[in-house]
Amino acid sequence: MSSTIGDENAGWDDHPPLDQDALRQHFLLEPDVVYLNHGSFGACPRPVFEAQQAWQRRLEREPVQMLGRDIQDLMADARRALGDYVGAPADDVVFFPNPTTALNMVAHNLMRRDSPFALKPGDEIVTTDHEYGALMRMWRYVCRQTGARLVVVPTPIPLSSRAAFVDRVWSHVTDRTRVLFISHITSPTALIFPIEKLCQRARDADILTIVDGAHAPGHIPLNLSALNVDVYAGALHKWLMAPKGAAFLYAHPKIQAWLDPLVVSWGYEADQPGPSQFIDYHEWQGTRDMSPFLTVPAAIRFQEEHQWQRVRSRCHDLAVRTRARIHALTGQPVLAPPDWLGQMAAAVLPPGVDPHWLQRQLWSMFRIEVPVHWWQNYALIRVSFQGYNDEEDANVLLHALRILLTKR
Repeated sequence: MSSTIGDENAGWDDHPPLDQDALRQHFLLEPDVVYLNHGSFGACPRPVFEAQQAWQRRLEREPVQMLGRDIQDLMADARRALGDYVGAPADDVVFFPNPTTALNMVAHNLMRRDSPFALKPGDEIVTTDHEYGALMRMWRYVCRQTGARLVVVPTPIPLSSRAAFVDRVWSHVTDRTRVLFISHITSPTALIFPIEKLCQRARDADILTIVDGAHAPGHIPLNLSALNVDVYAGALHKWLMAPKGAAFLYAHPKIQAWLDPLVVSWGYEADQPGPSQFIDYHEWQGTRDMSPFLTVPAAIRFQEEHQWQRVRSRCHDLAVRTRARIHALTGQPVLAPPDWLGQMAAAVLPPGVDPHWLQRQLWSMFRIEVPVHWWQNYALIRVSFQGYNDEEDANVLLHALRILLTKR
């Protein structure tokens, strides 16, 4: 399995150019906004959004029929489509509203004293300094509750060698390490990490691997069964462009039995158990809108019907070129080579730039929606490119940065 976008270019050279204007018409985004922030919340295409509304209308026409009699079969169909897409058996993936909720379920089980993976005082959770802020807060909470220690591996930039990165992370593993937590694609720095070798080393050492794959589905190829990962959470509303509230958790069969539900409901001590306790425990959490999950097959079909491998490749090239243009403007170091990037890229801004000021000015003066934030001691701007973006969006951003960075 490859974790790079460039490998997906093969076989598309003889195809006609993509109809960019026709593709853009599928999205509901405000036409006067330069939207370079797909990575935060995604953007649901019109046909996928309409498919969700059809599910919602079906629910309202006969709620008892849908939630009382049909929902298990409908969710099973959606999980089969998802499993095929991410390379995992359908009963090894379960839907959650977002990766943070999914991983909180796992974290709460690590705090259970009767869990085979229960964390104790002195145990260690190894991670990196590129991780998502909400989940770092989750791990600090876990450590306060259990007495475990969070080991954050510093990764100086620029990153270059994947092997050196793997060795650097692994050099912080000790005989007290119980969990390895790492992003597949990082949120603050937009880098694709070489998680395969780390997962394999952790499995060989009997260390639990938990991967934050929020940005991966729909962004890079996934084959979860081949990753040697124990737990993997992915967002489906981001790069797969399903409706907001669609995400999933994959758990390796060997650990599913000790994952108690975050919300105890009818699936626990089920009157009519299904073929998977894992699904029974976690799928039904009470009455809620299930339409985001049921719409996932429509999101997968949308990308298949619109040659999304080509779209991803074009967006990757646009992200690489835009990052290079930003660095040519600022003269700052790159975080990593282009083959660490997908459809997002983070660029270092000059010292003294206030990220909050710059983000406000980009929005108020130029209607550019793009995150600018602190990471370690660097101010970063993170650009995301999706099918609705083109070179002109990058040109508007570069024009704005020239004005604002000079003004500063």
